[in-house]
Formats: sequence, structure tokens, C-alpha cells
Amino acid sequence: MQYKYYTLVTGASEGLGKALALECAKRKLCLVLVSLPNEGLHTLATFIQKNYDVEVLYYEYDLTHIQHCKQLFLDLKKKNIIIQYLINNAGLGNLDLFEQKDISFYEKMITLNNTTLISLTHLFKMQINTNQPAYVLNVGSIGGFFHMPSKTIYGATKAFVLSFSKALRLEWAPQNINVSVLCPGGMNTNLRVLRTNRNTTGLAKYSIMNPEDVASVAIAKWLKGKAVIIPGKINRLLIFINQVLPLGIKNKIVLKQFHKLLNRVEQSKSAEIN
Repeated sequence: MQYKYYTLVTGASEGLGKALALECAKRKLCLVLVSLPNEGLHTLATFIQKNYDVEVLYYEYDLTHIQHCKQLFLDLKKKNIIIQYLINNAGLGNLDLFEQKDISFYEKMITLNNTTLISLTHLFKMQINTNQPAYVLNVGSIGGFFHMPSKTIYGATKAFVLSFSKALRLEWAPQNINVSVLCPGGMNTNLRVLRTNRNTTGLAKYSIMNPEDVASVAIAKWLKGKAVIIPGKINRLLIFINQVLPLGIKNKIVLKQFHKLLNRVEQSKSAEIN
């Protein structure tokens, strides 16, 4: 039986996922792209096939439903496709106080950011060819290193991704499977996020990157086997500062930035009313 080896990218229709898919295409990796329905995935797949001359399959699945993860791998199995490179990019974020979101929103976030990632990684392990190198890239965030008010659940899910990836890397290393975790900072992924990023202050303002630049660094270091990938000098500086500062000082800095955020939100509400 003739098998085909592909790279699976979730959340591939826009932002970082799209940029990661394009970077893989530049390296002539055949692709399986996944995103929610009606997000232009067909157009992206056609563009990649035409401009990079690689095979591209696409599936429109809502991966917050875990059964869709299983269905995806069944679909691929029918086509004799093996995922030898897995990029778990699909995720959900927010910028709200904890009580401002319904519990159903947080359940969806935890499912997509964590449970879906676990499910796809588990399915990947069961069907890869372990006779040749295999690669997993889990997309976390520098938020996984910090305790961030207004991103309480999001930060916790990304801390999980970081811990899970580092542990799994050790477990799978003897099996010729490389596991990496990508921890980007803020990105200009769409117009809504761009407007939010414009109000960012301090070092965080200068740490914001475009998804294309993040993806270029990420794929290059992933394929070289880097364990934790933190794109951008400012982001790496922020991580270093977080490691060396005493907890009390860090908490004062975080609270100061949090109060600035609350003031900006209140000013925006006032402007909308007026």
C-alpha cells in the first residue's frame, strides 16, 4: 500500500495558521489544512497549489467537537495519508475580566486550546511512520509564562500547552519524534487585534510582530529541533525579566499594566456613548 506523507495545520485560514501553512509550502511540504467552515480555506488551498506546486487538501471542521478530530483522521486514512508533521495552531483567546464571559465560553476555550490539541496529538502518534523523523509543533504563547489579569483562562491554557509539550518532547525523543512549542507574543493577526495592539504600551508594544515573521522563525527552528521557540528579541527579554525579577515586583508591574488596561477600556466605552 502506497502512503503519502503530509503536514497538518489547524486553524489555517488566517493569521498565524495561514502564515505557518505558507512557510511549510515554501519548503515543499504537502499540506492538510483545517479550519472552521466558510473561512476561505478553499481559496487558500488553491493559492498554495498554484504558487508553490505542492499538494494541498483541506477540511472544514469545528475542532471544538472532539469527534471531528477523529473524523478528520478517518478521512485521511481512507486516502492513505499519514501526517508526519503536525502543527496544532487552532486556538481561542479573549481580553476580558473573568466574570465577563459565560462558563460556556471558557469550556470552548479549554476544549480547543487543550483537549483538541491532546486529541490530535494522540491520533498523530497512532498513525505516523516511526521509521523516519516526525515533528509536532504546538502553538502556545508567552502568556503561558506569565499570570495575566484579563487573560486568566487563556494564560492558563497556554501554560498547559508549554508544560505538556516539554514533557512529551522528553517522552517521545527516543522514538525519533521531535516535539516543539511555539510561544509568540502579540501579533497583528487581523484588524480587530491590530486596533487593540495600537493601545499597547511599554515593552509589550515593541514586542508585537506580524504573523509572517513569526511563522518564518517558527518553521525554521521547528525543523531544526528547537524545544521552545520564542520569536522576537523583546519577547525573549520579557521572558528573561520574568525569570529574574522577584515575585512581588512582578506582581506590581502586572497590576500597574492591568489598571492602565481598565482605564483604556473605560475611556473607550465613554467615547462610544458620547
